[in-house]
Amino acid sequence: MRTIHSFNQGWQFYKTKPTQSAGEAVTLPHTWNAVDGQDGGNDYYRGTCWYVRELKKPELRDGERVWLEINGAAMTAEVYFNGEKLARHEGGYSTFRVDLTDHLDENNSLAISVDNSDNDTVYPQKADFTFYGGLYRDVNLLVVPAAHFALGYCGTPGIKVTPIVDLTARCAEVTVEAWVEGEAKEVRFTVDSQTQTAPVEDGHAAAVFTLENVHLWDGVDDPYLYTAVALLDSGDEVSTHFGCRKFEIDAQKGFLLNGRSYPLRGGSRHQDRFGVGNALSLEHHKEDMAIIRELGANTLRLAHYQHAREFYDLCDENGIIVWAEIPYITQHMTGGRANTLSQMEELVVQNYNHPSIAVWGLSNEITAASTVNEELLENHRALNDLCHRLDATRPTTMANVFMLEIESPILEIPDVNSYNLYFGWYLGELEQNDEFFDEFHAKYPDRPIGFSEYGADANPQYQSPMPEKGDYTESYQAVYHEHMLQMIEARPWLWATHVWNLFDFAADGRNEGGKNGQNQKGLVTFDRKEKKDAFYLYKAAWNKTEPFVHLCGSRYVDRTEDVTEIKVYSNQSEVSLYVDGKLAETKSGKTVFKFKLPISGTHSVEARAASCASVMLIRKVDAPNPEYALPGRATVVNWFDQGEIDPDCYSVNDKLGELQQDPQAGTIINQMMSQGAAQHGGDVATAVKDNPGLIRMMSRMTLISLLKQSGASAEQIQQLNRVLQSIKKPQ
Repeated sequence: MRTIHSFNQGWQFYKTKPTQSAGEAVTLPHTWNAVDGQDGGNDYYRGTCWYVRELKKPELRDGERVWLEINGAAMTAEVYFNGEKLARHEGGYSTFRVDLTDHLDENNSLAISVDNSDNDTVYPQKADFTFYGGLYRDVNLLVVPAAHFALGYCGTPGIKVTPIVDLTARCAEVTVEAWVEGEAKEVRFTVDSQTQTAPVEDGHAAAVFTLENVHLWDGVDDPYLYTAVALLDSGDEVSTHFGCRKFEIDAQKGFLLNGRSYPLRGGSRHQDRFGVGNALSLEHHKEDMAIIRELGANTLRLAHYQHAREFYDLCDENGIIVWAEIPYITQHMTGGRANTLSQMEELVVQNYNHPSIAVWGLSNEITAASTVNEELLENHRALNDLCHRLDATRPTTMANVFMLEIESPILEIPDVNSYNLYFGWYLGELEQNDEFFDEFHAKYPDRPIGFSEYGADANPQYQSPMPEKGDYTESYQAVYHEHMLQMIEARPWLWATHVWNLFDFAADGRNEGGKNGQNQKGLVTFDRKEKKDAFYLYKAAWNKTEPFVHLCGSRYVDRTEDVTEIKVYSNQSEVSLYVDGKLAETKSGKTVFKFKLPISGTHSVEARAASCASVMLIRKVDAPNPEYALPGRATVVNWFDQGEIDPDCYSVNDKLGELQQDPQAGTIINQMMSQGAAQHGGDVATAVKDNPGLIRMMSRMTLISLLKQSGASAEQIQQLNRVLQSIKKPQ
């Protein structure tokens, strides 16, 4: 019989190599970067730390074996037992095990070194999130009979279930396999009260079951789970949940679940939170899932690495369809190919049985800091082949950086593709997201395409009646996502779309938006305490079961405008606005409802929809509240409107590509860009010249957008606009 003992207690932590003196007493899960990895300071520690504890030899019977199971050691771990090095594991996000049996004394010393330092072989090494160090998931001690289900290969669960669904016959053929270590003759398998016995041959046994009138795992509507059990005569037993479902991805129809259209709409998640780092408890995972269910999402991209088994289980139980990936990210490392393959093998082997997982992700933005050469292509081909060899049932995918040309040969490797686009935040205009996908879909109508990242940073403290790109206001984030939601809804052929990100997360290299060490693109704050207005936009669009109404701008209390906009999000078709207890207006519509409200003092504002209500307080003030704006932000005021610009002449409102095509306007623009590049030592010009994708994207940006992003003053923009207004457009 198998027994599992929690091994989380009694550890001593040393930031340097252990000495005779006591270290810091810690309980697992633990990370040494819970604070310094989240504050954006210079004290963020990446290096080697140690965890040490004693182990008394357990009472063993009849050849029982003792295994140490480590579910997450970031990023490289070495296991020493009684001073002897027994194992090394490279990869911070997967389970690995060590057989201690033949090394046991009556009293034993266990020491685990964990290293998250910079290197050139173990991923990730370059990315926009904190690389926490530590034994940040559970550690267990397993005692198993001499004959037991496999523990030594890639953290395997020892049992593998492959359901193939026939939707027409409403049945499923379920193949159950198990791997055995030690001497065993047969395995007894049970599925849905059916039992079969299969012989063990070369350490492997398999049985095939037919499930008539199969109960489908049907996403968030009905995530039904079966259980498969494997039992040995020695008493060792393993079991797993599985689901019977059929996934399809079509270039024109998008994602299909069990034969019906099922557009995947959701977000991405990092596995950390404020003050805790990545050392999450089961309760933390459950809280995240509850927020995701409230949002109404039906898919998650679990970025950018293997997540905890407990969270994949929650996705299974809640019907959330998952994109699972490895941390092959941003920059290809010549010495890292073996590590990409080992991390992918562990990801697939350990998580194969989860019905929620629909695709395996090969890489993320890998061309952001690497050129598309044969070495990079071959690494992706090897990963793609490995996924298909280990799992013939799921497609592969990639998340591609925006500047990657849609003609690139790397896009031909995975089964389906997605792009990360940030037009309307880092660069460009919101409409360029629409244009990009329309161009791709028109040029490659037979290639499925998805939207793997999009977002805008927002600090809930910052508010504005005239939000603009780059101001870090909650107000702009809401405007940004309103556009993106409309864009996505108009393109049902996008097989999956994932907001970046569901939650703010730690990014040690950031110092922006009023919070150090954080990426604030989340719909929910890092501590999970505040849901930003954009969260409720998606809830209004996606949550079909819980009627609700939400007033935007509740943190924007002090307002200088005489007439202010009141914006309401609701999943109801009619919203009424009450001001100081009196009905002001009722509007019909969908998702977003906008009202204009004159203000003169302090007002109570209430939105009502069906039986739901949302209330906030606003007041008229003479001067802007300085706490609502990022300190030191230089805002370029929109000093013109359409009435002040001659539409027959060029202006800074025109796109760069259009301006460059005109001989006179193009000369002026190219001179301006050359002068700007010279001021930066020519680096800008070189970077643009060597990146056709970036040239294409920039050509679609309005000139004023480029000027704002380059830090141009209002006076510089006005001067250039006056020059362009003197040049007639061709008739």
